[in-house]
Amino acid sequence: MAVQLVFENKPRWLQSATDSYLMVKRSTMHIIRNSDQLLGAFFQPIMFLVLFSTVFGGAISKSLPAGVTYLNFLMAGIIVQTVAFGSTTTAVSVCNDLQKGIVDRFRSLPMSNIAVLNGHVVSDLFRNIISTVVMLATGLLIGFRSHAGALEWLYITGILMLFTFAFSWLAAIVGVFAKSVEAVQWLTFVIIFPLTFASSAFVPAESFPHYLKDFAVNQPITQVVEAVRALILNTPTGNHIWLAVIWSIGILAVAMPLSSWLFRRKTSQ
Repeated sequence: MAVQLVFENKPRWLQSATDSYLMVKRSTMHIIRNSDQLLGAFFQPIMFLVLFSTVFGGAISKSLPAGVTYLNFLMAGIIVQTVAFGSTTTAVSVCNDLQKGIVDRFRSLPMSNIAVLNGHVVSDLFRNIISTVVMLATGLLIGFRSHAGALEWLYITGILMLFTFAFSWLAAIVGVFAKSVEAVQWLTFVIIFPLTFASSAFVPAESFPHYLKDFAVNQPITQVVEAVRALILNTPTGNHIWLAVIWSIGILAVAMPLSSWLFRRKTSQ
């Protein structure tokens, strides 16, 4: 009875925050203990960075501005691609919890329903930070050099974390909708693959055919890539920072309440 009174007297926002913290801790421990996820966080960005820089560097470097190496140009695109594809972990984790009945067990406890989604989304920020740090270290080893100062790196970190947070909530919608982990994998691939490759992540958007250029220039991944790239190279950022922030906040404003509503609806059936 005493335990029941504690939960009844605790404010809803405080209970939700406490439950979310516990779910973040749970999901983070799963990442640390899961060697497959850690290996993916380490080796996937390294593989993309090394292969793209060596395979495409010779051909694309000719179309870059004077003094800009393809590796320095590529780094921003690879970082954004990595965090975009890394958001699929949120979708897989949410789908796993729903399919294996783990969420049903949580429902028997006096805990906030939305805490499960919060736990997966926030813990995936941790995973993407690991991937980004590993990739930057690898880039430095093979010749990447940044012209950004401490303030620019602070901006880069903020933009990437906001973008990752927004895309993880977008991926959570897929995790709630999908009926299997296999479905999650191909659905997220269908969404993220065109956005990353039809962007300026790997080649200048000006090189695209005219019918694709308008889409490539104005979509969210291009804006985030161009903002991060300009900060890394210490070149004029134009409107890219503000557009990247606006896109990320817009995605978050739609995806967060929608995924929460869908999750509540599905788990209440």
